Amino acid sequence: MIVRAVPSLQHKHILIDWTTTMNITFSKLSLPKSGPVVFGIRGKSRLCPSVTALDKASGGSVRRAIDVSHFKGEKNQMLDIIAPHGLKNDMILFVGLGNQSLSETELQDLGGFIYASIDKLKQQRATIVVDFGSDPTQAAAHVAYGAKLRSYTFSKYKTNRKKDSSKVKKLIIAVNGEAKARSEFNKLGKLAEGVFLCRDLVTEPPNILYPATFAAEVRKLKRLGVKVDILGEAAMRRLGMGALLGVGQGSRKQSQLAVMQWNGGLASQKPVAFIGKGVTFDTGGISLKPGAGMADMKWDMGGAGAVAGLIKALAGRKAKVNAVGILGLVENMPDGDAQRPGDVVTTMSGQTVEILNTDAEGRLVLADALWYCQKKFKPCLMIDLATLTGAILVALAKEYGGLFSNNDELSNQLISAGKGSGEKVWRMPLSEIGGHYDKMIDSKIADMKNIGGRYAGSTTAAQFLQRFVNGVPWAHLDIAGMAWAEKTTATVPEGGTGYGVRLLDRFVQDNFE
Repeated sequence: MIVRAVPSLQHKHILIDWTTTMNITFSKLSLPKSGPVVFGIRGKSRLCPSVTALDKASGGSVRRAIDVSHFKGEKNQMLDIIAPHGLKNDMILFVGLGNQSLSETELQDLGGFIYASIDKLKQQRATIVVDFGSDPTQAAAHVAYGAKLRSYTFSKYKTNRKKDSSKVKKLIIAVNGEAKARSEFNKLGKLAEGVFLCRDLVTEPPNILYPATFAAEVRKLKRLGVKVDILGEAAMRRLGMGALLGVGQGSRKQSQLAVMQWNGGLASQKPVAFIGKGVTFDTGGISLKPGAGMADMKWDMGGAGAVAGLIKALAGRKAKVNAVGILGLVENMPDGDAQRPGDVVTTMSGQTVEILNTDAEGRLVLADALWYCQKKFKPCLMIDLATLTGAILVALAKEYGGLFSNNDELSNQLISAGKGSGEKVWRMPLSEIGGHYDKMIDSKIADMKNIGGRYAGSTTAAQFLQRFVNGVPWAHLDIAGMAWAEKTTATVPEGGTGYGVRLLDRFVQDNFE
């Protein structure tokens, strides 16, 4: 018998918060007398009231500066005026709003664009004047939220890190109805904290973040009123979780199942359940991955990171919903005790699986987690998130998460939430049990095999999962293309994206609150 050591929690304080601590405050709408100020402009001929007042205070120099520039007020245009004549302000910045009204996500993108522009100009503080939009208080909250999302950084392992004097330290949002804007932003700020938790977890190196230390971070959510239970290998073995345990048996790091419960709804309300794949590092096991790019597999726990971030967001903003989050936390390593191609494992459901490729491991983890979830909590629906297949990147690139579901209503709700949150999903085909795609995973010696062949790889992975949902309304989100960004966008810096947190928070708001 091989005895596996319990890993020492030598990095038990792994998530000391090195993320940006930019201070965002709200004030009454007025023209600041000093410092950089940002104004929105919807075209040269359509100046907002605050810009008209500014022009008057400057003796017309502001209007002249706009007229002689190439600035037209188009989206993502910026004009900066240094030491404007007749004003005490160091700098005036005009940002284009375009000709159409801005949605919530466009306002958030605007906030991210403004933050990046201020940061590029090496300004430590600035005031953003918001007197645009059908509801300026809502516009102000979402602009501030977008700026906060863009401000995220992760530099805790840079030993020569110094206080970066170029980073924005404070943003003041000037708006009529500042109390209402502040209240709305406070809720969005809790959502941002959930996104940041996911980004932190996804970015952590695998020698620091492994199943036990991930579980330790989940336990911290107890501070927000979340009930947390961690199941170790002995408990999972008693439950018969042979699929999940098989994935982690080649690692010295013991597997864990983290269970989170947020009870903010009525006692009679069935919970909505979210299940995350948490492979903290994926070598591929015996079916070893190529060395090039293997370091990226530290973020193969992006689904679990999103679920943890979501539960933090729901608890932080005191969401009126009952929610369950379940994370299957494993490390997939090749050693003398590792799972082999050709093995047969028995899942918690009693169904057997022939392992043909040990790199198709995430579906094995989710199979036992999904079965445990429905048997333990009787949820009204289940949504799982996983960086599951490279095939989804071939189909959708990095534009959409792949959506597979046994329920049309649930699919439509998720598509709507994707549009509202800016984290888009695209529905992909799925057969019923016994249908064409489903038959592709039938095994000759077991109930099923864990791969379906060369074609429709993302769909056959989803077909595999569907055999473990037992008719419960269910959706599978394949986020392999969405968990990590190679380039910075308006509200998402390069690196861990936090994808899934905003999507599912919006889903909860729209359908359960």
